[in-house]
Amino acid sequence: MGAKSDALSSVHQAELLLFFILLQLAVIVVAGRIGSFLAVRWGQAAAVGEIVVGIVLGPTLFGWLFPGAFEYVFHSVSGDPMHILSQLGLILLMFQIGMEFEFSHLKAREHRKSVVRIAVASMVVPFAAGYALGYGFTPMLSPGASRTAAALFVGTAFSITALPILGRMLIEFDIARKPLGVIAISAAAINDVVGWLLLALVTMLSAAQFSPWQFGLTLLWLAVYIVVCWWLVRPLLRWLIQRLGGEHSWSNNLLGVILCLVFISAMLTYKLGIFAIFGGFMLGVLLHDQPRFVEAWRTHIGQFVTVFFLPIFFTYTGLRTSIGSLNTLALWGWCAVVVLLACAAKYLPSYLAARSAGMSVPQAHIVGVMMNTRALMELIVINIGYDMGVISRSVFTMLVIMALVSTVITTPVLRRYLHRLDDASPA
Repeated sequence: MGAKSDALSSVHQAELLLFFILLQLAVIVVAGRIGSFLAVRWGQAAAVGEIVVGIVLGPTLFGWLFPGAFEYVFHSVSGDPMHILSQLGLILLMFQIGMEFEFSHLKAREHRKSVVRIAVASMVVPFAAGYALGYGFTPMLSPGASRTAAALFVGTAFSITALPILGRMLIEFDIARKPLGVIAISAAAINDVVGWLLLALVTMLSAAQFSPWQFGLTLLWLAVYIVVCWWLVRPLLRWLIQRLGGEHSWSNNLLGVILCLVFISAMLTYKLGIFAIFGGFMLGVLLHDQPRFVEAWRTHIGQFVTVFFLPIFFTYTGLRTSIGSLNTLALWGWCAVVVLLACAAKYLPSYLAARSAGMSVPQAHIVGVMMNTRALMELIVINIGYDMGVISRSVFTMLVIMALVSTVITTPVLRRYLHRLDDASPA
């Protein structure tokens, strides 16, 4: 009887866990769609609405107004399953971003001078500003954390640009194929590549606890991983698509094999100490030149990832974001410094670089504000930093607010300056 009772109890616990996970997912998906709809209705990017909804569902508003309901929905069972789902979704999302990455943007010869100047300025200056700020406030805001590790993460968070969000905005404003749009997306693409490499290096440094030997060994294994992926896995993927994909470069067998390889790649990068999401991104990059497969993925799987997994990640971030943790005037002062410095350090260098390349004042303003778009990428960076314990919850909250503000201001500023543009192309 004891064994039977234990079995029944185990089944009951599993059913109870499933119940609350399904409840959380239902709330998250519905709220995410509402947030996305309202954001687009108000002239913002859909991601803005999903980020706001994530924060609203967290302790900042839902937990404050309805503590009982908040505890029932999100804290009745362990949060581990939701964390795992958010990470799984992030791996698939990074795989998708890698596939849709347009390397042709990096070859824009016509406007190379403008692209290089803007890319360098929008990367170096914000990284330096973020590093200096992070190094300065870590003893006060993240006591116990490594100053260097925290500074590196804050610098990376300041310097990165959200290429997927920017790409969508350019399409919405119908400037993706115009010279200004090409320059902006090309600079952002370089920014993105360098940003991911920088994040990988920062992660390795933190994981190696700044041991030169360990860091060098990890870097060596990373180089081996990239070489193997590019020279062995890439041809294998092409062969698999031809062999299993059939006429439309798509089949259930091909999907199964690709997903298996994505997960193996994610496991390998995790073992290398640079987080599983890099493995997803790398495998996506290997498939970026397979347009038929990319389109098939976007049609069959991409929307599900966007509608289901992305809101889970945003909500998971929101559950970690507690505006109430900024409970002193000093903390709000630091938050204002973070937001203002991050925006200024990204916008001003980009504006000046654009002007030095011969762009008009309205064009330079547009470039500056577009390079300041962060959203998704920023949240990925700071979640990694938070998971590694190098930034505190209050710093995490400040950086979430910064990511939201920098993205929210993009659309209205673009609308303002696009009206002032003449038909002249930048020099």
